[in-house]
Amino acid sequence: MSATATGSQPPDDTSLAGFFRGMTPPERKTFWACFFGWALDAMDFMIYPLVIGTIIALWQVDRGMAGLAVTVTLLFSAVGGWIAGYISDRLGRVRTLQITIIWFSVFTLLCAFAQDFTQLIILRALLGLGFGGEWAAGAILIGETIRANYRGRAVGSVQSGWAFGWGVAVLLQAVTFSLAPPETAWRIMFALGAVPALLVFFLRRHVKEPDVAARARANTSGDHPSIWEIFSPGILRTTILAAMLGTGAQGGYYAVTTWLPTYLRVDRGLTVLNSTSYLAVLIVGSFTGYIVGAWLADRIGRRKLFISFAILASLLVLAYTELPISDSVMLVLGFPLGFCASAYFSGLGAFFTELFPTRLRGSGQGFAYNFGRGIGALFPTLVGYLSASMSLATAIAIFAILAYGLMLLAALLLPETRGRVLDAND
Repeated sequence: MSATATGSQPPDDTSLAGFFRGMTPPERKTFWACFFGWALDAMDFMIYPLVIGTIIALWQVDRGMAGLAVTVTLLFSAVGGWIAGYISDRLGRVRTLQITIIWFSVFTLLCAFAQDFTQLIILRALLGLGFGGEWAAGAILIGETIRANYRGRAVGSVQSGWAFGWGVAVLLQAVTFSLAPPETAWRIMFALGAVPALLVFFLRRHVKEPDVAARARANTSGDHPSIWEIFSPGILRTTILAAMLGTGAQGGYYAVTTWLPTYLRVDRGLTVLNSTSYLAVLIVGSFTGYIVGAWLADRIGRRKLFISFAILASLLVLAYTELPISDSVMLVLGFPLGFCASAYFSGLGAFFTELFPTRLRGSGQGFAYNFGRGIGALFPTLVGYLSASMSLATAIAIFAILAYGLMLLAALLLPETRGRVLDAND
């Protein structure tokens, strides 16, 4: 039985934006709820990388320790994502999404009141539990709500909300650092991170639980799956390879985006305001990559998307960090770098939704994506420590290439899932 929303369904439209015209009202409401949930999640997460240089200067923190704060956040998000995925199999996708949004909003606000770096790390760790859980619940929710032939474009387009949220965070940085001294501006940015909690009111009123998930829970008759069932013999290979794919995809992304603002300001000598234009070009490229990648996920399939952009992203990271290019060339190169480092993410949510059976989808998808996030979380710390013995640019390139190589290998070993119809009894 298909996982589409109930009601009449308009004819299919294979154009880039055709899925949106073809969605039913319940599908469309779920789409926007997940889009803005992911955007606000991104805004809260990206605040720290944008103020990391200020934190280093104010509290005399070395780069390794500064990167550790990102790693701790991502490690805890891995745990939070797996737990949230499992809870969503028990309590429902929408309820779990509401809980995670409130969680990460509250702890982002509390970061504004941290008195030292230790407190900040602890609060970022607790924030990570909700940060990881939000993606798990949201990706499963929209993956089960949207019909199979639109799923890649819809889920991938939701992923573009990350670029939107990142852009909002950069805009907040430009405004707050223009109006307030650095020692105050970074706290204001974190305080504004409480805004996502308002999205919960929309979720409670407009977004319903997917029929396929509700039927699957009803069919269990109280016999709920174990959190460890994704490691049983019949599903273990899928779980391992999906986790590898998630590790490569996110390890490369976080190695680049965590340290790029610092690289532009410290290694390239740009001011906060001047670096904003470079980040803006990168973010526009990223947003475009998410949208085009979403279309390609349905057009050429999930595996070809991952394979193509693992190679392209590797080449562009090398060009951006290792070639002796001028600042003007770097500005232009930011667009294709952002494009290729983001396009493959558009296939992940739909791919993981289609890989796992419905009764295990929350646990499996939550684990695969967030295990990758947890291992990928080590990359920002390793980049920070390695930059003590070599240039920051070279350290970024090394770990990005390792990550994209892992993503390429996993994609080659996993099956294509494009067009797979979800069933409550699978």
